[in-house]
Amino acid sequence: MSKYLQVFNVGIQNTLAYRLNFFFRAAFNLIPLAATIFLWRTIYAGKAEGSSIAGYELAQMISYYLTVSIVDTLTAVNEDDWQIVAEIRDGQISQFLLKPMNYLSYRLVLFGAGRFVYLLTAVIPLGGFIFLYRDSFQLPTEAITYLWFAVSLVLTALLQFFVSYTMALLAFWILEIDTLIFMLFAIEYVAGGHLFPLDLLPTGLTALLIYTPFPYLLYFPASIFLGRTTATLLTTGLLIQAFWVLIAFLIAQWVWKQGIKKYEAVGG
Repeated sequence: MSKYLQVFNVGIQNTLAYRLNFFFRAAFNLIPLAATIFLWRTIYAGKAEGSSIAGYELAQMISYYLTVSIVDTLTAVNEDDWQIVAEIRDGQISQFLLKPMNYLSYRLVLFGAGRFVYLLTAVIPLGGFIFLYRDSFQLPTEAITYLWFAVSLVLTALLQFFVSYTMALLAFWILEIDTLIFMLFAIEYVAGGHLFPLDLLPTGLTALLIYTPFPYLLYFPASIFLGRTTATLLTTGLLIQAFWVLIAFLIAQWVWKQGIKKYEAVGG
């Protein structure tokens, strides 16, 4: 474990060099969030007081988007996939084949270090934004909810990482994978609940999506935090989420083994 603790330490030091970039990224990410909240306020303004849409009153809808921003800050993959692609393309990955270090574990530790630094820099703008909407931001009423939310957050972060890691490993076969990554991001943006709560979709489509990995990238942990999951749905959802984390991990391992067989490094 000592070598991975050292990797975490180095990862924090390297990532701190971009702390100002992280700060501005977190701050400017609040602009589309503010626009979304203004849009929903306009929509609810045309309805009777206390009206709801798909079970969401205005305060609950605002809380949903604020919670999604928190989940995204804690779990989203930023630049990690591009770094993996660059290491494969430039032959830098060769050094890991000669060292007693698992590449997946190495990248996972760096991902954790990056999230830690990003959280430290994003807490000021995001915290200030949430404070601005504190009257609408609804916190869980039961302490146990925070525990299940934390468990789901960890699973979400792992799922986010394994999916991005696997996509990046396609660089073993494909020179440019930008299009594939952006296509996956577009699907996640809608099917993951980033654009709007999945409750707004037709009931049949929502029920179908629940068995895919996408809702567990954002929507599911946000639903836990807002108390919109019953005890039965909570247990089922966590099991499904854990299942997809395991599947994503196994696929990542398999793609790595197949990719190494195709990998060639010349010169040095």
